[in-house]
Amino acid sequence: MAPVFSHGDLRLYLLNLLDESPRHGYDLMQALSDRTGGTYTPSAGTVYPRLAKLEEEGLVTKTVDGRKTVYAITDAGRAEVAARSGDLEGIQAGLADSVRLIADEVRGSVREAMRSLQADLAAAAQSDQEAAKSGASRASAPPDDSRTVSREQLHRADAALSEFRATLRADLRTHVARGGNLAASVVDDLTSALDEAARAVTRALRG
Repeated sequence: MAPVFSHGDLRLYLLNLLDESPRHGYDLMQALSDRTGGTYTPSAGTVYPRLAKLEEEGLVTKTVDGRKTVYAITDAGRAEVAARSGDLEGIQAGLADSVRLIADEVRGSVREAMRSLQADLAAAAQSDQEAAKSGASRASAPPDDSRTVSREQLHRADAALSEFRATLRADLRTHVARGGNLAASVVDDLTSALDEAARAVTRALRG
């Protein structure tokens, strides 16, 4: 993926964050992660050298608060933020695009997972139907063999559904916890896909 911030943009965006309120280093790193929907989590080695440079330029100051170093913007820093408001608008637009990209990826993942689940269920249903129509299989199998197979397939279905639910739930929770946007359209797509899968299973069972 292309860098979220081009050359010089991170410096300006750090100033912008400090223009909102004083922050310590970890808070700045977390804010950057939140604003980019988790697509960009800078390291201390990226943020602190830029803060030191901003301090040298007289654009920020730092004070020690217990074990934390708090950075605050100066009047000169506010003047630069105001003078480069147009650049900041472009940066904000780029961050919004990153969040929308995440939403699209989540939506695509949901659709792909549901297509895969539907295909597996359809294949299993077809296999069961073919086995049921096979006279040779019925003649050689004990009376309760079909029930045994059905119970085994039921366990497989339960395991597949549980794994799908756990994986998707973890992905969604992680995405939201990182500050990502979970659009209503994504949930709508998920609900529709699940309804469609349920109908497909019902049709296969009745067929």
